[in-house]
Amino acid sequence: MNRLSQAHCGLARRALRHHASALVTFIPGITSSATHGRLFVLSGQSLCVVQDGRNGARIPNGPVPDQALYLGELEGAPCFAWRLDDAECGPPGTHPVALRQLFGAVSDEDFGIAGRALALTAWDRDHRFCGRCGAQTERSRLERVRTCTRCGHGAYPRLSPAIIVLVERDGRALLARGVRFPPPFFSTLAGFVEVGESLEDAVVREVKEEAGIAVADIQYFGSQPWPLGESLMVGFTARWAGGEIVCEPSEIAEAGWFAPDALPRVPPPKLSIARALIDDFVRRRASGPSGELG
Repeated sequence: MNRLSQAHCGLARRALRHHASALVTFIPGITSSATHGRLFVLSGQSLCVVQDGRNGARIPNGPVPDQALYLGELEGAPCFAWRLDDAECGPPGTHPVALRQLFGAVSDEDFGIAGRALALTAWDRDHRFCGRCGAQTERSRLERVRTCTRCGHGAYPRLSPAIIVLVERDGRALLARGVRFPPPFFSTLAGFVEVGESLEDAVVREVKEEAGIAVADIQYFGSQPWPLGESLMVGFTARWAGGEIVCEPSEIAEAGWFAPDALPRVPPPKLSIARALIDDFVRRRASGPSGELG
């Protein structure tokens, strides 16, 4: 059963709002002749940055190593990425900082590019050899693919789509605490989409499997890439359509229906599309007839 740990459902609510504007200024690309640029250097799940003041950080600039991946341009500046080996050091003057901790310390655009760099360097590392015949692969200069030098098989970057959903019943929201979610935090339900499913099918299945209830009126809420799992989180709202809560013990420690003025502890606003769903629920329930917040 393909699951997405609630602990890894975190995505930036602010990035959700500004994702469209970030796409306007960043232009993806495959190759560049630039020998100097902005360097998104990964060490594990961390990004090497230059500390800028008490809480800020910035992306270093410097010469581009041969193994770097070209990502694209941000306002005319070429952006490159590469992943350090275990014994390798980052650019001079930089320090590795966990990517999650950089939200708010770097711009929304840089945070989004860093996520892209994390996912693409992992893809580039994991597909150096052909999964079909075992021969070496090489990067294409025309598209984002590694092609086998022997059999021609191509390996493209892939995403694992996942749904995350807030279910309502009589003005209350279904929130749960996953067995891997640190107590006492509760969140919305989430899970990976299985082969052959639509996104809506996945919502119905995951809610039934994890909480034992049926849902209807499934509505799209928003989406955001989640590079730490190379997935795309797709958010929905839904309405309870029948059944009582029966938790799947291997996934859910406890679950319940919560009114907007009596919520349990939920994920903080930073890095959480789950929190964006919860905040939207609270706003809607606090709105007067005109739709304004009451």
